[in-house]
Amino acid sequence: MATGKVARRTVVGDVAALLDSPEVATLVDQLDALRDTRGNKGFGARALVGACLVKSLFALPTWTRVAALIAEHPGLQDALGGSPSVWACYRFTVKLRASAPLLSDCLDRVSASLQAALPEYGRDLAIDASDLPAYANGQRYVSKGGPERETFSDPDASWGHRSAVSTRSGGGFYGFKLQMASCARTELPVAWTVATARRNESTFVAPLLDAAKARGFQPATVAMDKGYDNNRVMDETRERGSVPIVALRKGRPIPLSTIPYGSDEWKRLYRGRGSVEREFGRLKGDFGLAPLRVRGLERVQLHADLCILARLGQALLRNRETAVLAA
Repeated sequence: MATGKVARRTVVGDVAALLDSPEVATLVDQLDALRDTRGNKGFGARALVGACLVKSLFALPTWTRVAALIAEHPGLQDALGGSPSVWACYRFTVKLRASAPLLSDCLDRVSASLQAALPEYGRDLAIDASDLPAYANGQRYVSKGGPERETFSDPDASWGHRSAVSTRSGGGFYGFKLQMASCARTELPVAWTVATARRNESTFVAPLLDAAKARGFQPATVAMDKGYDNNRVMDETRERGSVPIVALRKGRPIPLSTIPYGSDEWKRLYRGRGSVEREFGRLKGDFGLAPLRVRGLERVQLHADLCILARLGQALLRNRETAVLAA
């Protein structure tokens, strides 16, 4: 089993292959074009984008561990073309936040390549949200019976509710939620956004479907749990040309649909809703989405974008490798 200090050979190869891929190489060229030519140029965009990929593919929580791993690994240094310092990595995240459209375009290119390679990608969607506890203390009082807290280390975070999963009990938590639409067939992310924990999950259905459509997807069905059972969600989904596959609350009238509620086809499609839950677990466990080690909505959104870039990029590499072997 690999640790933070011993690189897995396949991951080192993935980092190099992703940096050489046309989708990510274009991002590197665009970021290099923005560099200030005055004074010390520092590290190139290839090394810094590569450090972002290393962080996600090795599921490392901090830039300190990323910089240390690269510094002691010749293979990663060869792939990146350098060994960025921890401070260079921090400065680069500031640049990435300022250049958010470039990163978004890169994600669009990766998504488009996956659509061309996997026709089933995005045909049926599953939508849900997952908790991201903040890297901060959200308690109202400084101590038990003490004064109220005047400032919070992460003022963008808020209190929200999460449901019980496996052995974890449900209840309140302080932080953010990742709202995501994933493909029910390939289990790959299609559209996503980060919001503060108090935001109602059902209000993100329309924005997620619009974002999916902007990336060229036209899902036939959208599977959601009972928390999305309301007339507004149903109408918003149908207006966008998709059939809502939603578990109804007790006593709710069964709506008319081209896929009858409770039919074998409906049950098959609703089982696909589990794909988004599995993808949340994969992003958190394998790509370092959680635990958070950044504060602020903008930083958390960038962290999620980079984790999903690594996830989609690695999936694209695997598909291309399979196509070459099959040829």
